[in-house]
Amino acid sequence: MAEEEARLRAVVALAQAMAAAHTPRESWLAAAQGARRALGGSFAALSVWERHRGRLRVLVNAGERAPDEDEFPEDEAYPVHQFPEITEFLHERWAGGGEPDAWVETARGPGGGSTPGGGSTPGYWRPEAPSSGSWGRVAALRRRGRGSCVVAPIVLHGRAWGELYVARPLGAAEFQRPDADFATVLASVIAAGIAQFERLEEARRLAYTDALTGLANRRAVDARMDEAIERHRADPQGVVVSLVVCDLNGLKRVNDTRGHAVGDRLLERFGSVLSLCGAMLPGALAARLGGDEFCLLSTGPSADDVVRVAGELCVRGGELELGEGVACGVASTGDPIGPVRSARRLFRLADAAQYRAKAARSDKPVVAGREGPDDPVVRLADEPAPTPRQGERRRFRGR
Repeated sequence: MAEEEARLRAVVALAQAMAAAHTPRESWLAAAQGARRALGGSFAALSVWERHRGRLRVLVNAGERAPDEDEFPEDEAYPVHQFPEITEFLHERWAGGGEPDAWVETARGPGGGSTPGGGSTPGYWRPEAPSSGSWGRVAALRRRGRGSCVVAPIVLHGRAWGELYVARPLGAAEFQRPDADFATVLASVIAAGIAQFERLEEARRLAYTDALTGLANRRAVDARMDEAIERHRADPQGVVVSLVVCDLNGLKRVNDTRGHAVGDRLLERFGSVLSLCGAMLPGALAARLGGDEFCLLSTGPSADDVVRVAGELCVRGGELELGEGVACGVASTGDPIGPVRSARRLFRLADAAQYRAKAARSDKPVVAGREGPDDPVVRLADEPAPTPRQGERRRFRGR
């Protein structure tokens, strides 16, 4: 009874730890550590089955790692033909009506040793006889000073997702059949945790993605901009933050004459152009702010690099069928625009530059701060916001 209660507590702790994770790595580590503790192992690993590459790729190694095992390895992977149990088992036995069970292997190898009950039995438990691939795990156990391991397939959405692997060192009690049964339960809990995390990640992605173009949305820009401005304020000389604001000309005419479906295609095509140009600026965020307004947010590259990419964007945007070009404004902390202490000011500067480009029907970007001490764009951006009585020459965004 005490052991059952301990295992129940371990299952709850594992589920809670995975639920509290904020990143995929945190989730993987919580799964591996929780399973290791629950099974009394010294080491645990979580691997994903990459079908398209025919390999098991290790996501995380937890516990007492060997010298060649990193916690989050970049390139630790094993061809499935070396460890074929996961494919043989899931595609032959389970597909034929069984259930995904865990199995145990020992450093003594298939067929070696005897159980405390006295009878000579294999040092593992499987639904069927082991394949020659078992020797791959046996060799790995011996090489890394481990005496036994339990391997449990992780099944997600009805398909093999990967595996949980927990090991004990040489000299420790070897895993037994009840441990394999418990590992099967833990693998199910881990699968549920992975599925829940994937659902949350998808919800987060949708919350920060424009549904039509697949670009980032305004919420994502606001979050990234706040972070970028904080970095700039901490290091004004070393961190350049630049914003390119674009207005896709002619969208209303297309909507009115060709229909909104055609207008949506124009928006999608420009979104692709913006994404392509954004890729020229390492780490840049390409976003649709709403309607026909888009932006590129860059942190790091010089102002000249950003202006050069904005010029390319104007050229490519002007070549789009159906559209009437792009009005493009640029504001960068790398230009003489005065101190930028808030995201709102950089937005106002880029917005004012875009407004000037649109008014002048310019096919090139207008850049804030590059027309001398009395730059009209900077002056326009820094004017007090208009009131209804003053008229609305230009309403800037509220940030």
